[in-house]
Amino acid sequence: MDTFTGEVIHSTGYKNGKAYGDKSVLVVGSGNSGMGIALDLANYGAKTSIVVRSPYIPYGVVDSIMLWLSKLVYGDLSKYGINRPKEGPFFMKVAYGKYPVLDTGTCKKIKSGEIQVLPAIESIRGNVVIFENGTSHPFDAIVFCTGFKRSTNTWLKYLLNDDGLAKPNFPNRWKGKNGLFCAGLSRRGLYGASSDAQNIANEIKSLL
Repeated sequence: MDTFTGEVIHSTGYKNGKAYGDKSVLVVGSGNSGMGIALDLANYGAKTSIVVRSPYIPYGVVDSIMLWLSKLVYGDLSKYGINRPKEGPFFMKVAYGKYPVLDTGTCKKIKSGEIQVLPAIESIRGNVVIFENGTSHPFDAIVFCTGFKRSTNTWLKYLLNDDGLAKPNFPNRWKGKNGLFCAGLSRRGLYGASSDAQNIANEIKSLL
């Protein structure tokens, strides 16, 4: 990175793609923030590339149905550099805390060639980035969408574990002490967050 002559920014400092309209930009990280920023850059006319290191796209029978539906909707994306994960989205959420990417138009841009998908970075020499498949491309800017860590557990130690999830056991993970509640911190997705919110509302109503 010391040799890179262009602009380097983390996604937390990214505003919009207006300043990158005529530039070649590399987005590192293919989660929701990375895919969203890549789409925004492409919409502003930037020559956009994104590094996809792990399988992308959104237990049991439900996961199989979800994977089949995603293949039906998005087709085979491997020819664009995006490989489908072996596990389904619900298993990955529970096992690894990883959530599927919510596609808001990025896949369409990838298929049209407006966004280029590249593998992991091997090295950087000046403004040229070399990738693990042996290809190299020059860039004016790099946007890093990596390195996210939960920090709420550092100041809510009595409510959250080191991994940022609720300490109380299921099914009362939403219920803390001293009138403090938490919703959506049990790796149960939107359904879990909805259930937690409903339980919290009922608990507050019972106290009034």
